[in-house]
Amino acid sequence: MPEETTTTEAPIDVAETVTELMDPEKSAELLNAGLELLIQYAPNVIFALLIFYVGKMIAKLIQSMVKKVMSKGDVDPLIIGFTSSIVYMGVLVFVVVASLGQLGIQTTSFIAILGAAGLAIGLALQGSLANFAAGFLLIIFRPFKEGDVIEASGVTGKVEVIQIFTTTLKTPDNKTIIIPNASLGNGNIINYSSQDRRRVDLTVGVSYDADLKEVRGILAKIVNEDERILADPAHQIVVGELADNSVNFFVRVWVKSEDYWDVYFAANESVKIRLDEAGIGIPYPQRDVHLYEHKAA
Repeated sequence: MPEETTTTEAPIDVAETVTELMDPEKSAELLNAGLELLIQYAPNVIFALLIFYVGKMIAKLIQSMVKKVMSKGDVDPLIIGFTSSIVYMGVLVFVVVASLGQLGIQTTSFIAILGAAGLAIGLALQGSLANFAAGFLLIIFRPFKEGDVIEASGVTGKVEVIQIFTTTLKTPDNKTIIIPNASLGNGNIINYSSQDRRRVDLTVGVSYDADLKEVRGILAKIVNEDERILADPAHQIVVGELADNSVNFFVRVWVKSEDYWDVYFAANESVKIRLDEAGIGIPYPQRDVHLYEHKAA
């Protein structure tokens, strides 16, 4: 059997090492090597620090400019803070990459990693990002504001809160509905509060035996007696349709937006009461059934 051989490292002689370092020739060599490294890399380090410092100042300046521009546009403070922070971080990332490149560090792989990470995050949060983008556009372009009554995504309600990802509505029967902003951004929005006036449309059906002039006079009196109905634009009372069971009058009046439903309900009630008092019938669909008796053969 061959004998196993073992090797042992010689212990470091601290005293000898210190002696070598104190040797003038060795110290001069080390000093010269340090000076060479300093001369070689100092400019790059200085320029890298300068790029980072100046770039950081530029990033803050751009952030401040974005805040001022968005504030003048009456943008929501939440959007201002978020957008300015995103802009600042984006510029700062560019500055850091430029500084690393000045030091001689290869940044291609670093940029590729950032791009891949951004793509992965975007795919994972695409629904949330869509809601965020839609909320951002809603707040900037303001198709509606808090307090407006809107119809969107199949529901109608008063806008309570407009947030980054969702919008909260309160229905007339006091239900709270939370709608993703992407649904609002991709559909039609009816804003009932954007105009200060609205038109109330009524359809009044009377029998074919009724005196149309008398009916028109009754309807005009109802309109003229209601102080909530505006004189301008002028109201309209016309025979709009000769239907199967009735002659239909179209009554169109203008009111303030906040008076719409009060006038609508009151006008319907007044029409029924006044026509009943005048003995004018309001017909409803009727069907005559005739029975024939067949004699057995």
